[in-house]
Amino acid sequence: MKVISKQLNSKNCIICGMENDLGLKASFYNMEGDVVASLFTFKDKHQSYPGRTHGGMISALLDELMGRALWLKHPDTYGVTTTMNITFRKPVPYGEQLKAKASITSDSPLWFSSKGFIYDKDDNLLAEGSARYLKLSSEKAFEKGENAHEEMCYMIDDGITEIDLP
Repeated sequence: MKVISKQLNSKNCIICGMENDLGLKASFYNMEGDVVASLFTFKDKHQSYPGRTHGGMISALLDELMGRALWLKHPDTYGVTTTMNITFRKPVPYGEQLKAKASITSDSPLWFSSKGFIYDKDDNLLAEGSARYLKLSSEKAFEKGENAHEEMCYMIDDGITEIDLP
């Protein structure tokens, strides 16, 4: 699939934060066909059992990915998770690049829902999720004195123009 544009990374987020030493530093891409995609590698610091990523980190990645699907059409609106369901299909490894995709399944002025999927390099489905989010403007999503633009400040040009997604 063709990359249309790249989304910003934050400073401190556990999933996309570029200054978070324990984080994934995951990249997110707006793709053709109203899909958001990610390329990332879990670290051994994200382990549950040896060789397997902790379910909490998998859930956090899916939550971030599914929430970012909103930015495909509403880049100045934030999603606040209200419900989320995760299904773990196969063990999710760390130390190897994985890929994920998500898209919106329903959209209204106040709410949106999305589905997300994590795959290995051979396109085996490892985990999937669905979630519902409340839409908030940046003024409502952040406390007084907090600045979304200051936190979401990294644009890393990695030259990726296509991602092979199932």
